[in-house]
Amino acid sequence: MTKKSHHLIGLLVWLLLAFATAAVGAVASANAGTFYAELTRPSWAPPGWLFGPVWSLLYVLMGVAAWLVWRSGGLAVARGPLILFVVQLAANALWSWVFFHWRQGALAFVEVLLLWGLILATIVAFWRFNRLAAILLFPYLAWVTFASILTFALWKLNPSLLS
Repeated sequence: MTKKSHHLIGLLVWLLLAFATAAVGAVASANAGTFYAELTRPSWAPPGWLFGPVWSLLYVLMGVAAWLVWRSGGLAVARGPLILFVVQLAANALWSWVFFHWRQGALAFVEVLLLWGLILATIVAFWRFNRLAAILLFPYLAWVTFASILTFALWKLNPSLLS
């Protein structure tokens, strides 16, 4: 196997891992569009159709970022940052379950704050290996910052739907 094909397979694996996270969250979000439409939303809440394209772009950026770190040091050298990356992916998938499937507003808000902290920690860890990889996660952090505020607002505006 050539180095180039090894790197391309690595990129594919990291992208598949990111999109597997999306798939796990999608299972919990099967009725998200209907549920989101039923919620009382703040005036600044985005339309439901926007979430899919934004998250798709963010998952691509996440996969590429992890690949850059993996390519910079390999699993042996970059194990810690890459494990942190996988942990934040798990937290990412969990939010959909907490909010859309279990409809737990307070817990979803706490969980999204945990996710935010894990993303920030991943950015710091990635920065040491590959600055471009860390920078690619900035839009993700920005979106989750917004999602945190939106989660809080939705929880407070919908106490009967989000216990």
